[in-house]
Amino acid sequence: MERRTVLNGVAALLGGAVLGPARASAAGTDPATVDLMLVLAADVSHSITDEKYELQRKGYAAAMSDPDVLRAIAAGTHGRIAVSFVEWAGSQSQKLVIPWTGIGGPEEARGFGLTVGAAPRSFSDRTAIGSAIDFSAALFAEAPFQAERRVIDVSGDGDSNGGSDIEGARDAALAHGVTAINGIVILSDMSGPAYLVAHTHPPGGLQEYYRRRVTGGLASFVAVAEDFDSFGRALVRKLVQEIS
Repeated sequence: MERRTVLNGVAALLGGAVLGPARASAAGTDPATVDLMLVLAADVSHSITDEKYELQRKGYAAAMSDPDVLRAIAAGTHGRIAVSFVEWAGSQSQKLVIPWTGIGGPEEARGFGLTVGAAPRSFSDRTAIGSAIDFSAALFAEAPFQAERRVIDVSGDGDSNGGSDIEGARDAALAHGVTAINGIVILSDMSGPAYLVAHTHPPGGLQEYYRRRVTGGLASFVAVAEDFDSFGRALVRKLVQEIS
């Protein structure tokens, strides 16, 4: 059964201080301070074939242990970040695959990667980017961590075709404490049926679509993976930029 949190879209975010200071743990202790709280939100919609899914998942599993990423973490004021991993597809298809996890060194990074690599695929559904942002934004209220920078990192290979309004979800998240929403777009070739080509090649290109409609906040940006094989390399560069 999938875990769900505050998923009534923008209205849920406006129903109180959803993205206020992270709650203390159940034991009543203060939340740990880290340099960055990061939600990795991975697209697992219909257009992500099983082969592409495996390449994307391997990229996420390996990226956190990359030496450049570990150096960026170590260079922070606290030398530690907190990460959660979400898979998303249609309007009702979001799952917290890995809850908030502190990462401050190679062993924790490897453990995170192993957990990512071992988890089964959550969905194969439509593409609801706004709903994914709503779900990801609500996770910050549950974290046993606190940080000045709270970032949502959305990956995807196509435009949105369902769920919450993207701009509304983005703007609500930014208004309630998320400091940036970044994107990593996975480019596709022009093969396949016309509906799929239209989905992966929106007018102006997928990078421009994410830049205009998905990303926002302080120093937000869109990274580009030329194909699924290059996704891991693009993700490493993106994580270093976000952490730094």
